Amino acid sequence: MIIVMREGATQEQIDAVIERLTKAGVEVHTSVGRYRTVLGVVGDEELVAGLPLEAMPGVEKVMPVLKPYKLVSREFQHESTVIDVRGSTIGPPVFAVIAGPCSVETEEQMIETARFVKQAGATFLRGGAFKPRTSPYSFQGLGEEGLRYLKRASEETGLPVVTEVMEIRQIEVVSEYADVLQIGARNMQNFNLLLEVGKQEKPVLLKRGFSNTIEELLTAAEYIARGGNRKIVLCERGIRTFETATRNTLDISAIPIIKQLSHLPVIVDPSHAAGRADLVAPLSLAALAVGADGVIVEVHPRPAEALCDGPQSLDFPHFEAMMTEIRELAPVVGRVLARKE
Repeated sequence: MIIVMREGATQEQIDAVIERLTKAGVEVHTSVGRYRTVLGVVGDEELVAGLPLEAMPGVEKVMPVLKPYKLVSREFQHESTVIDVRGSTIGPPVFAVIAGPCSVETEEQMIETARFVKQAGATFLRGGAFKPRTSPYSFQGLGEEGLRYLKRASEETGLPVVTEVMEIRQIEVVSEYADVLQIGARNMQNFNLLLEVGKQEKPVLLKRGFSNTIEELLTAAEYIARGGNRKIVLCERGIRTFETATRNTLDISAIPIIKQLSHLPVIVDPSHAAGRADLVAPLSLAALAVGADGVIVEVHPRPAEALCDGPQSLDFPHFEAMMTEIRELAPVVGRVLARKE
């Protein structure tokens, strides 16, 4: 259930409605918009079904929400969420570019990459310190040592860090070094992990699982939001289909659909979707054209030597060429990029 307050409703009137709902035994989440305040009811709505809420001063209307996600829905918050991370933003009108290697390998590799992607126009630095790999014999990441390298690269360039947390026990240590906590595709429905990152103050980048529906992605985001953390970025990273020409199939239609259903920013991971470096730039441009709020791409100084995902990683010249194309297209579709220094 959503209670929409009238434009100009006083704080006293809003507090009175919240108190009435809380006494009835439900949780109340507040969204303050430009013109109106919206109250989202979470819990057994039967507890408040008989309350004369529409008769209370300041209430404009009471709306039932049939979707399994409420706090991340457009009904709860009409305005698009914009997330600020140390001066870098994700959300309209900005088109954010998150770039860096799949895996952190050395301190020199991270600083070299961070310097270049910033110069080319990226506004966030990515890199994996803990790596969930399909094979137990593949490189699993450097752990906290890798986090230290990411932090040094961030200090060198000023780029905020995005990196993955794989389990609850890692949240504390990853939060010491990272600015954005990434939940990977394999953990999208790890509900205990989602609940825990929902208690954190740092933004969360939530990737869609390769066999999950859009509704399941939004419901997973709802777990995080219900914990109190609404700084969530959704990521379409390709789904599993019968097609074998690419690693996964980028569901480009998911971007406008999610933007209609949810106020959260949506980005695209063309590297994991395609599994091929030659497709990263065209898929990034497609994402920009259909309304995505950014991309997260893998960039490595020497992809042939990469310990993880070399075939889908852009080298420096190809990343710079992609950024030039993005910079040319962005104003055509009403987007802006950070200025290249």
